[in-house]
Amino acid sequence: MMRLEDELKELIISALQIKDIKPSELNDDALLFEKDGLGLDSLDAIELVVILKKHYHIEIKNRNVARGIFISVETIADYIRNHSGTKKTAT
Repeated sequence: MMRLEDELKELIISALQIKDIKPSELNDDALLFEKDGLGLDSLDAIELVVILKKHYHIEIKNRNVARGIFISVETIADYIRNHSGTKKTAT
C-alpha cells in the first residue's frame, strides 16, 4: 500500500504537469509555494483544491484555511488524515 504522502506527490506532479521533478525527488516537507520548493502559484492552489475534492472528498472554500493546509505534502497529508471518512468542508 502506497503512503499517502507518495500518493499526493504523484497526484500533484501529474495534475500540475510538473516536468522537472519526479515524485520521489520531492521531500514531504518541501514548501510547495516557495521558490526553494515547487514554486506553485495561485492557479496551482485551485488545482490542489480540486485534487482534495476529487480524490479525498474534502472541500476547502476558505483561502486562509487553504494557506495553512497547502504548505507542504506533509501538511496536506496530515489534513487528509484528520478529515477523512465523511465529506468535509473547510471554512
